[in-house]
Amino acid sequence: MLNKSIKFLIENKLVAILLLLFFMAWGIVSTPFNRNTGILPSNPVAVDAIPDIGENQQIVFTKWPGRSPQDIEDQITYPLTTSLLGIPGVKTIRSSSMFGFSSIYIIFEEEVEFYWSRSRILEKLNSLPNNL
Repeated sequence: MLNKSIKFLIENKLVAILLLLFFMAWGIVSTPFNRNTGILPSNPVAVDAIPDIGENQQIVFTKWPGRSPQDIEDQITYPLTTSLLGIPGVKTIRSSSMFGFSSIYIIFEEEVEFYWSRSRILEKLNSLPNNL
């Protein structure tokens, strides 16, 4: 079947060129861009934006070089995690401590605005005692 089609197009070059021009015109007409070709009508395909399906989260990253994960967990991660639990709209908090740094992932409810949650975290961190 495919061999016969290829053989037909090789033998009938005019048909092949007309098919090529037809497919090119069809591609220009249906591109998602609103081009004004003048000759061909423009019927662009609707393009949808891909939604952000990730969680509404903020990350607090702390560094304390040269310390063990247990020291960082006891003196940085756990106190920060417990103090950040009081922020309104928090769904859950996940944290991890490693050699020299810790990461605290604060996951908010979906209706909480990104910049609002960020400002609440900064306010909470600034209100903590200096010895933390």
